[in-house]
Amino acid sequence: MDSIFSWVATIATVVAASLTASNLGSRITGYGFVIFTIGSVAWLALGATTGQPALVWTNGALTLLNLFGIWRWLGRQAKVDEGSKAASRASEDMPGEALFPVSLLSSATVRTGDTELGSCVGAMAGAASGRLSYVIVSQGGIGGAGETLRKLPWDRIEVEGDRLGTDMTEREFRALEPVPRDRWPAR
Repeated sequence: MDSIFSWVATIATVVAASLTASNLGSRITGYGFVIFTIGSVAWLALGATTGQPALVWTNGALTLLNLFGIWRWLGRQAKVDEGSKAASRASEDMPGEALFPVSLLSSATVRTGDTELGSCVGAMAGAASGRLSYVIVSQGGIGGAGETLRKLPWDRIEVEGDRLGTDMTEREFRALEPVPRDRWPAR
């Protein structure tokens, strides 16, 4: 029985850590916490059956934290995301400018035509005007390692549902000067 608990705990912990570290949205992160909970309960059971009180106490606390994570990501944040998407859809049928969730600027794919250029990782806006100046797009790499960041001016972007489009060609985009992670342009 100990062997079953240890393997369930190990596999669940690795899968859950992969899901939450990937930052693929509130639902995926929430499911990561569900799997983390399965893992922490299995670790707790292993600790109880093998007489390891530190493992029991640690995973008892982790189970509570994982339950908070489930509420945070599958409850609260999922509802906030749904609210922003509903407002965006409703604004399309209203007079005036359509709205989009600003949270999109930290995760949206950026495309030119049918070609994906990268993923938006952040944006800069005027402090007084609130107008967006540019977004930073990550291109290449795996999980941030080996990526190239480029500044894409906001006036070259169009919001297309849950992604961003640009009229810039792939060649023009690749010609943009790379931006250091820790020194984004002031203008």
